[in-house]
This record gives sequence, C-alpha cells and structure tokens, in this order.
Amino acid sequence: MNPPNDSAGSPGGQHPLSDAAKASQAKTHNLFRSFVVAVLGSFFVYQLDISYLWLSALLTAIAIVLGIMVLVRYAKLKESKFVLFGTISGLVVVAVQVLLLVSSALFFNQVRDYQQCSRQALTEQAASMCRTQLQKSMPVQMR
Repeated sequence: MNPPNDSAGSPGGQHPLSDAAKASQAKTHNLFRSFVVAVLGSFFVYQLDISYLWLSALLTAIAIVLGIMVLVRYAKLKESKFVLFGTISGLVVVAVQVLLLVSSALFFNQVRDYQQCSRQALTEQAASMCRTQLQKSMPVQMR
C-alpha cells in the first residue's frame, strides 16, 4: 500500500502558487482584461459614427500592443490556456478591425455621406436610395 501523496495540503496534488507567481498571474489577467476592453471598445466605437474613426484607430492600436504583451507573457510564463485562446481570438478580431478602419479611411467622405443619408431615411425606399448613392460614389473598380 502506497502512502498518500500530500503535496502541502493543496487540492489535486498541485503546489500552491508563490506570492510572486500570484502577482504575475494577476498582472497577466489584468493585461488580458484591458486587451478585451480595448478590442470591444474599438469595435463599438467604430459602429457609432465615421467621425470617431480616429478613436477607433487609437483603441485598435492599443489593443494590438496589449495583445502582443499578453502573448509575450504567455510565451515566457505559460500561465493560462484560456488567456492564450482569448488573446489569439481577439487579435483575429483586431486584424479584421484594421481592415475596416483602412477601408473606412480610404472612403471617408463616401461613408460619411452614406451615414448622414441613412440616418434621415425613414422608409425602405429612402434607405435603398442611400445605398444606390453610395454605390455611385464609389470608384468604378468597386462597383
């Protein structure tokens, strides 16, 4: 009969985390939370109005920096698979957001005019006219 393996009384046979490891894990989780807030903030600010494009771009840049920081911490410390999965998923969203921001910046005037038109459109026919106006204002290759 084997004696019970008592590893400092911790459940599941794992060693308890040291204070430094807990502090490191807390810092990683705070960076991850900040990353998620930046990604969601960028996406929702982009939805508001084209005139807030600068704020969405700023939040996207912050999200990229935070995402890289979290990935580097994961590579060094191997703390949480959930954080790794969430960060990679968030960076995919950020990549799509960058494409949206670039296309909106290239066609800023057309998007602004479309948003103004669609806000005033009360019927489906008026909304359709706004979309037609947007299509006509795009370069020939985009039609």
